[in-house]
Amino acid sequence: MSEFSDFGDTALKGARPHEEPTGKLLEVTDLSVDFNTEDGAVHAVRNVTFSLGQREVLGIVGESGSGKSVSSLAIMGLLPKTAKVSGSIRFQGDELAGLPYKEMRRYRGNRIAMIFQDPMTSLNPVFTVGYQLAEAYRAHHEVSKAAAWSKAVETLALVGIPQPDRRAKQYPHEFSGGMRQRAVIGMSIINDPELIIADEPTTALDVTVQAQILETLLNIRDETNAAIIMITHDLGVVAGMVDRVQVMYGGTIVETGGVHDVFETPRMPYTVGLLGSIPNPTLLGRRLTPIKGAPPSLMNLPSGCVFSPRCPLVIDECHEGEPPLIQTGSNHSARCIRWEHLAGIEDPRKLFATEEIGVVENPAALVAEAPDLVQVEDLAEVEKRLDEQRAEES
Repeated sequence: MSEFSDFGDTALKGARPHEEPTGKLLEVTDLSVDFNTEDGAVHAVRNVTFSLGQREVLGIVGESGSGKSVSSLAIMGLLPKTAKVSGSIRFQGDELAGLPYKEMRRYRGNRIAMIFQDPMTSLNPVFTVGYQLAEAYRAHHEVSKAAAWSKAVETLALVGIPQPDRRAKQYPHEFSGGMRQRAVIGMSIINDPELIIADEPTTALDVTVQAQILETLLNIRDETNAAIIMITHDLGVVAGMVDRVQVMYGGTIVETGGVHDVFETPRMPYTVGLLGSIPNPTLLGRRLTPIKGAPPSLMNLPSGCVFSPRCPLVIDECHEGEPPLIQTGSNHSARCIRWEHLAGIEDPRKLFATEEIGVVENPAALVAEAPDLVQVEDLAEVEKRLDEQRAEES
C-alpha cells in the first residue's frame, strides 16, 4: 500500500474508467516560449515534451506561473507576436509551430478548441448566446443561418442547458455562472474538434456546478471522441477525470505519468508537497501543510534543479545542473536525481511538516460533542477517544 494511499483512495474513488487511447493526436517536442522585456527574457515555458493520444484525457497541474496556460496558448497559436516560440507542435502529423494566421484558422476553433477560464471574457454581452454559437459554426461551415441556429440549439442541449431553444435567445448576463461555462463549452465543441483544451474551466464555480461541468466534459469526450487537455490547480479535479498527469514547475515538466502512479507513488518532492497541501478527510483538524518559499522568477532561474531552493531533500549535486526527466516506472518519469531516496521514505509528507503548522485546537466539528479534546491527531484517534468517552458516561 502506498504512503499516499489514504489520499489516493479518497481522490481516486470517483475516477471513471477510460478507454485506452489509440494513435498519437498531438506531439509536442522541446517547446519553449520566451518573452523579451526591458528587464530581460522571461522563460515562460522551457523544453516541454509530451504527446496525447486520441480520446485521452491529460491533466496539467502546477502553481500559478508554472507555464501551464502559456504552453496551451502556444499550441493554439494565440500568443502575442512578442513571444518567441521554438520547438515542434505536430497535430496529426501537421506542424503547427510557425503557421501563418490564415492557415492556423483551419485548426483553431475547428479541429482544436479551447475553453477559457472566465466565460464572460469569451462571450460578447451584446449578442445572444445562440447567435454567438451559430457564428462559431458558420465560421468553419458554409451553411445557412437557419441551419447554424439549429446546430447552436442542438449544442446547448448537448452540454446540458435546459430549454435550449429558449435559452439560445437570451444574452450572457441572463445565464448563471455554470450555464455560461456550459455555453462556452458548447462554443468549443460545436465544430466537433478532435482536441479540447480546458484552461481552469471550473474556477469560481461552486462544488456542485464544478462536478456538473466536469461530467459534461467527459460526456462530450464520449459523444465526440475528442481528446482533452485539462489545465488546473485542483488535484481533486485531476484525480477524478484524467488518464495521465503532467506536473509543471518553473516553466517545465517535473513529473509525468499515469494518474494512479503520480498520486500514489510521487517521485518528485514538489509533487509530494502539492499532494500534502490538499485537505484530507482522514486528517480532520490538521491545517494544510504548505510548501515553504515561492515559485522561482522565470527571468532568473536558480542553477541546477529549479525546485532546489524549496526542496527538503536538496544536496550539492542538485545545484550542478537541471536533471532530465528520469524514468521511475513503466509509465512514470520525474525530474529528480533523488527519486530513489524519496521512494524509500515511509511517509514523504512529513518532509514539508513544520512545527508552526501543528494541529488545530478544538476543531469546530467536534467541539459540541467533545469540548475537552484539545488536539486532533487524525480521524481514527478522534473516534477512538469519543467511544471511550461515551463508554464512561454510560
